[in-house]
Amino acid sequence: MTAPSTTVTASTRTGNGPPQEPPAVDRQGVGRAGEELIAGLLERSGWTVRDRNWRPPRGQGAPRGELDIVAERHGRVTVFEVKTRSGVDSGHPYEAVGADKLRRLHVLARAWARAHHDARVPTVDVVAVHWPRGASPRVEHVGSIGWL
Repeated sequence: MTAPSTTVTASTRTGNGPPQEPPAVDRQGVGRAGEELIAGLLERSGWTVRDRNWRPPRGQGAPRGELDIVAERHGRVTVFEVKTRSGVDSGHPYEAVGADKLRRLHVLARAWARAHHDARVPTVDVVAVHWPRGASPRVEHVGSIGWL
């Protein structure tokens, strides 16, 4: 995988208080908090979020799965797969995005474009959010992931 990578520490502070923690300690709550964080960062960076947690309509031949965030900027549509971890026990967030997952994301991205009558083929980016309890989240972004 040879894609550009960016790492930032995201501010989740309100006023001068301590960093906010993910609102829930269960896996789904942490994942939702990471997606909220990334959607907000994208919007503040000039992206327009077009869809969140999009699933294709059920039907014959419809791919299975979900797209975390679909956003657009400067005429480019991008799918953002967000992987959030609050600790190291589960490994690096990128480890959860293997070749099969990438293939499925690309198929879903094309299904999204068809469902929205959009001729553009969305690119797929992966965003890792490291969000330890009591600390500010650290975000790593790998852009335009191709097929492995």
